[in-house]
Amino acid sequence: MMQTCPLCASPDIGLYHRGNEREYLSCRHCELVFVPAWQHLPAAEEKAVYDQHENHPGDPGYRRFLGRLFTPLAARLAPGAHGLDFGAGPGPTLSLMFEEAGHSMAIFDPFYAPDASVWQRHYDFITATEVVEHLAAPGREIERLLDRLRPGGWLGLMTKRVHPREAFGDWHYIRDPTHVTFFSESTFQWLGRRFDLDVTFPADDVVLLQKR
Repeated sequence: MMQTCPLCASPDIGLYHRGNEREYLSCRHCELVFVPAWQHLPAAEEKAVYDQHENHPGDPGYRRFLGRLFTPLAARLAPGAHGLDFGAGPGPTLSLMFEEAGHSMAIFDPFYAPDASVWQRHYDFITATEVVEHLAAPGREIERLLDRLRPGGWLGLMTKRVHPREAFGDWHYIRDPTHVTFFSESTFQWLGRRFDLDVTFPADDVVLLQKR
């Protein structure tokens, strides 16, 4: 079966790792590591995994976790900025943190908040925490997010960066069957070149991309 990179569409693909149940391919152009589409979970099984998540706004530990993205991004925003939390999940929390800081927020999640009207507006910032590793079509989705950003706007992402090949098989992140795309710093730098973005890594697992 012909396989191209789901981020950059390059056909220059090689095997990165073969596990017991899935293969992991790597793109030699943008350096994304990904699970081939025919090994993804059906949508109903994917949602069943998310339904087990117990994140909620009243959990101080969860807020501290989200703070790794919230703190550096909030420091870069003008007062009263308008944002979108993409992939908010069953217990939206990051959007509340930004609202508490004086910013207005919209949320979108294909399973829990499928409000298509969010794509009719533009935003000063967009967040996606522990989301991009779930995207079957990351190139299409990231381009859609960037299209909704105003010039100078920020796309803030939280996701663990891909482990080296020799340690990849023991990496806990690949054990989640809903994780299908894995980004490295080089992949984010490719995004910066492709879409004319300034790329900053303010914390572990966090990247900020500013639209020039």
